Amino acid sequence: MAQTIALVDDDQNILTSVQMSLEAEGFDVRTYADGEEALLGISQRPVDLAVLDIKMPRMDGMELLSKLRKKTAMPVIFLTSKDDEVDEVLGLRMGADDYITKPFSQRLLIERIRALLRRQELAQDTGEQSKENVIVRGELVLDPRRHMCTWKGDPVNLTVTEFLILKALSQRPGHVKSRDQLMDAAYGESIYVDDRTIDSHIKRLRKKFKVVDDDFQEIETLYGVGYRYREG
Repeated sequence: MAQTIALVDDDQNILTSVQMSLEAEGFDVRTYADGEEALLGISQRPVDLAVLDIKMPRMDGMELLSKLRKKTAMPVIFLTSKDDEVDEVLGLRMGADDYITKPFSQRLLIERIRALLRRQELAQDTGEQSKENVIVRGELVLDPRRHMCTWKGDPVNLTVTEFLILKALSQRPGHVKSRDQLMDAAYGESIYVDDRTIDSHIKRLRKKFKVVDDDFQEIETLYGVGYRYREG
């Protein structure tokens, strides 16, 4: 069954050209011209991944992402303008998995989409192999098969990227992971993202855990080196 992509942008030229490219690659594509229309459509007919423009009428990409994240952890890619660096960082902190700056190569977008969908499938497949893949670190439980994370028994809703970063850190508590290593764990070696992207995901992870437990301090920063999951 073809995987379904939601493409949300108020630029009709982008909607048409990207839809044609994605459909040529075998994806089903649903297009939306603004955030309100997209929220209604995606809520009624869930998709495998969404590509969202940030600046749109009626409901912008930021607000749409915030509302979607209350319902789903599906991968989300932001489309941003070159002068939207603040929006990029804010978007990642809010739970986007990736971003691409306009004007962009459609081939690059397709590669990013495939990479995110592969990571989601890999996380599910590795979890289905054995219950031993469930990671338990004190109060933390990570179950890749069900894409489930709990802290002290309470669920923590993570995006695909956040889940893979946390998994990479918690597999070896006390061992430092550089930003490059976390990039490879979350994005794969074929995709480049800058240091700021990983930092934004880490901040988002901490924020989500602090909602459940204000004393959460398990993810430690080693300035200039990277991050580690604290040993129990």
